[in-house]
Amino acid sequence: MKFGAIDIGTNAARLLVGEVCFDGDHAYVKKHSYSRIPLRLGDEVFDQGRISKKKTEQFIDCIQAFKLIAHIFEVEQLRAVATSAMREAKNGMKVQEKIKEKTGVNIEIITGQIEAELIFGTFFLVDFDKTHPFIVIDVGGGSTEISVFENGQKRASRSFELGTIRMLRGKVSQNIWTDISAWIESEVDSSIPHRLFGTGGNINKIHKIVGLKDKDSLTISKMNGLMTKLEKLTVEERIDQFQLKPDRADVIVPALEIYLFVMDKLGIQRIDVPKIGLSDGMIYDMYLKSKV
Repeated sequence: MKFGAIDIGTNAARLLVGEVCFDGDHAYVKKHSYSRIPLRLGDEVFDQGRISKKKTEQFIDCIQAFKLIAHIFEVEQLRAVATSAMREAKNGMKVQEKIKEKTGVNIEIITGQIEAELIFGTFFLVDFDKTHPFIVIDVGGGSTEISVFENGQKRASRSFELGTIRMLRGKVSQNIWTDISAWIESEVDSSIPHRLFGTGGNINKIHKIVGLKDKDSLTISKMNGLMTKLEKLTVEERIDQFQLKPDRADVIVPALEIYLFVMDKLGIQRIDVPKIGLSDGMIYDMYLKSKV
C-alpha cells in the first residue's frame, strides 16, 4: 500500500511517496518518489506575521502538483501537515481553508510535540540498540525539537522556537539559547553516555558534503571545519563550490550553529545521521493506523 506524505516546512514543502516493507522482521520505508519545492513560508511569516496572497497562490500550485504526483504513483492515502511557519502565521487558518477549497487537500497544522512524535516514531525502524540512552535533535527552518530516550522510552521532549530561517530573519529571542542550556541541564543526565542522532535536510546535506559513508558519524571537528569554510563564502560561492541549492546555501550555516551549540551543551562529540525525517514518520504512522 502506497502512502503520500506532504510536509510543509518553514523553508520548503516536500512530498514523499513510499510504502512500508519488510526484510525478515525488520520494517523500513521504501521510497518511490521524493519532491521538494522551496516555498519559504518563513520569510514572510517571521517578517510580516502572515502569508501573502502571492505566496498563497504558490502554495496552492505546490499542493496541486503534489496531488498530481501522488495520483501518478497510485497513492492510496495522502496526508499533509504544516509546521512552525503555518503555526505562527496570523492567517494560517484562512490559508488552510483556501487550500482545502481549491485542492481538496486538508493540511493539518501540527504542534511541535506532534511533529517530534512523528519523526521519532520512525526511529524504531532504525537498526541500533534502543535500550542504550539516546537523544534526537531535529533542526528546521522555524523550530528545533530535542527528545531524550532511555530504555527505549521517551523521557523528555521539547520544541524550541529556534530555526534557520528564524535566525536569518533576526527573529530569534536572545533567551532561547539560555532556555536550551537550562533544559538540557535539567533533563539530560550528563553522567550517562547518550548516543546522538540528527534529522532534517541540513544535517543530511552536511553529512554528504564532508564525504562520509552512510553509517559514519559526523564529528564536531568536521562540522566546525565545514562551518569555517562556509562562513568565508558568499551564498553564490557556496552554491558553486558545494553544489547547494539556493535555499540550502543560506540556511546551512545557521543549522550548523544550532547543532554545534546543542552538541557542546550535551558534551557529545559526534552525531549519527540516519537520513530519516518527518515525511518518513508520517508514512510509518499511516501504515500503523491502516493496520488497526
